[in-house]
Amino acid sequence: MSGDGSPPIHTRRQGFDPADELRAAGTLTKISIGSGADAETTWLAAGHAVVRQVLGDHKRFSTRRRFDRRDEIGGTGVFRPRELVGNLMDYDPPEHTRLRHLLTPGFTQRRMRRLAPRIEEIVTDRLDAMEQAGPPADLIELFADEVPGAVLCELIGVPRDDQAMFLQLCHRHLDASLSARKRAAAGEAFARYLVAMMARERKDPGDGFIGSIVAEHGDTITDEELRGVCVQLMLAGDDNVSGMIGLGVLALLRHPEQIAALRGDDQSADRAVDELIRYLTVPYAPTPRTAVEDVMVADQVIKEGETVLCSLPMANRDRALLPDADRLDVTRTPVPHVAFGHGIHHCLGAALTRLQLRIAYTALWRRFPALQLADPAQEIMFRTSTPAYGLTSLLVAW
Repeated sequence: MSGDGSPPIHTRRQGFDPADELRAAGTLTKISIGSGADAETTWLAAGHAVVRQVLGDHKRFSTRRRFDRRDEIGGTGVFRPRELVGNLMDYDPPEHTRLRHLLTPGFTQRRMRRLAPRIEEIVTDRLDAMEQAGPPADLIELFADEVPGAVLCELIGVPRDDQAMFLQLCHRHLDASLSARKRAAAGEAFARYLVAMMARERKDPGDGFIGSIVAEHGDTITDEELRGVCVQLMLAGDDNVSGMIGLGVLALLRHPEQIAALRGDDQSADRAVDELIRYLTVPYAPTPRTAVEDVMVADQVIKEGETVLCSLPMANRDRALLPDADRLDVTRTPVPHVAFGHGIHHCLGAALTRLQLRIAYTALWRRFPALQLADPAQEIMFRTSTPAYGLTSLLVAW
C-alpha cells in the first residue's frame, strides 16, 4: 500500500495499460510504499533506458536484501532468511553465478523441445475440459489457471499422482482470501512435501529438473537451495503465465484482426507472443535493487543504501522504446523489452514461458476458431492482489 492506503503506485493499472498516475510519475522519482510506521521511501524507475541501466548494473545495484546477524547462514557471511535460500533473485555474484550455472541446463532449448509434447497434452486436456463444460465457460478457471501449474510440476518432476495436491497446497499458501492460519498451514504442508521430495530425488534421481540437478551436481547444491528453487519456480512461473494467458486472450478478442498471426507458422506465432508479453507485461517489478554506492541515474543521485523499484510495464510502454508503444501489433519486429528483466537476473524460465504461451494460444484458437466473449457487456474483473497482473474470470463462448 502507498502512504494514503491505496495500492502502491507501481502496481496500478487501467485495463491493459499502466495507470495515469504511474505514467505521470516520470522517468525516475521517489515514492512512498506502505503506510504508517511501515511506510518506506524508495525510488521508482519507469523509463526504459533507466530501468535497463539499473537492472543491468549488478555491481552497483544489489538484489541482496538487508538483514541483521540473526539471518546469517552457517557463519558464511551470507545473510538470508530460510525462505529466500535458492531464490536467484536474492543472490548477487559470486553466489548467483554458481547457482545459475547449476540451474541453466534445465532450461535449454533442447530440454524445452523435450517438454513441448507434454505441454501440448496438458493444454489439450484443459481444452477438453472447457469443451465439456460447454459455453459459457470460464477461461481463467478452466484453462489459464490450470496449464502453468501442471507444466511446472512436469518440469520439476512432481509425480502425476501428487500434482493436484501439490498445486492445491501452493495455491492455498498464496491465496490472500484465506486466513493467515490456513495459509501458513498450507505453506508448512507444501514445505514438508518438498523435504520428502528432495530426499526421494537424492536417493533415486528422476529425469525431471530437480532429479537432473541432483544427478549432475548433487554435491554442490543443498536441499535447502533446491527447495528454494522449487518455491521460486512455482511463485514466479504459475502466476505470470496464468496472467498472460488470460490477458492475452482478452487482448486478442479485442483486436480480432490480429488473431490470424497465431494461425501462421511458428515464427509468426512467436512474434505475436513476444508482442503480447511486451504489451501486457504482467509482472509489476522485479526484486528491488539497493545501491551499494552513490550512482548517477537520469541526472539524479541514488545514494548508497537507497532502493529502486523498476516498473516493467512502464518501461515497455516507453515511447523511447517504441513510438507507438501503447498499440498492440503482433506483426512487429520484436524490440528489447524488459518483461523478463535484464542483465544477470534475466528470467531463467523465459524460453519456457514463451513456449507455453505459443502452444496455449495456438491450440485454443485451433480448437475454438469462433472464440468470443460469452457476453460482450460482461464486467471484466482484473486481478491485482497477486504477484502478477491478470484476470479473475473471463466467460467465453464458441
